[in-house]
Amino acid sequence: MAAPPESARRPVVIKLGGSVITRKKEVERLRPKLLARLAHEVASCPEVPRILLHGAGSFGHPGARRFGLARAPAAGASAGERARGAAIVATEVRRLHLSVLKELLRAGAAPASIPMATHARNREGRLAALDPRPISEALERGLLPVSFGDVVPDEAWGASILSADTIAVELARHLAPRRVLFVSDVPGILEGPPTGRRRVAAEVTESLVAALRPPPGAADVTGGIRGKAEAMLAIARLGVDAGIISGLKDGELPRAIRGELVYGSWARAGTDERG
Repeated sequence: MAAPPESARRPVVIKLGGSVITRKKEVERLRPKLLARLAHEVASCPEVPRILLHGAGSFGHPGARRFGLARAPAAGASAGERARGAAIVATEVRRLHLSVLKELLRAGAAPASIPMATHARNREGRLAALDPRPISEALERGLLPVSFGDVVPDEAWGASILSADTIAVELARHLAPRRVLFVSDVPGILEGPPTGRRRVAAEVTESLVAALRPPPGAADVTGGIRGKAEAMLAIARLGVDAGIISGLKDGELPRAIRGELVYGSWARAGTDERG
């Protein structure tokens, strides 16, 4: 029997945003029906190798802000205080991760939990190293690798946040996926005046990213929509298409996993557009 073509073995990376699987304005609140439906949609494409990432949402961002894990330690802060905060946030995120794994199992998938805290490290809040081998080995065994934004060791700060968006960029760098899908509670990146009529930007460009600003009082400690758009451009420069699509519309995710062009904002492979 002939081996499948190389393109058929390349995975699709799917990142479920914390905004779509949790209620980000509340503390540790799932959106259970949405999570169940999205888990089913991910599981419904067994012919496509998939890697699933998820954000922390209301299970991680409030604690990360409270303990300052996305920035350098404050002057006079003890290492023990930061370590305690890191342990609390890591535990919170794992409660969400367990819920994601349970829904994938109910949907018939074979998820393999791969926490990046044991496979990556930061330096001053930026990724210093990430080992993709546990994810590629899980794929080879026919499993669905599942990872998430997490608290990881930091060579300078003791511990800091590694976002799932950054993980997606690194997987694009090392594993050359077919595409990377960011599943959100919005249909794409909105452009236009904040108080006027806004539309979804079909194409993600440097100028679009430069114009993005987080909403006032945003709870996201990983860069919000601008951070996501920057990650998409980085992925496109690595030769991989990246799109942000809505997780609120039934059936969009399976179509995108199978390679269809669905409504959303896209950064195309090779993008170096500044217009």
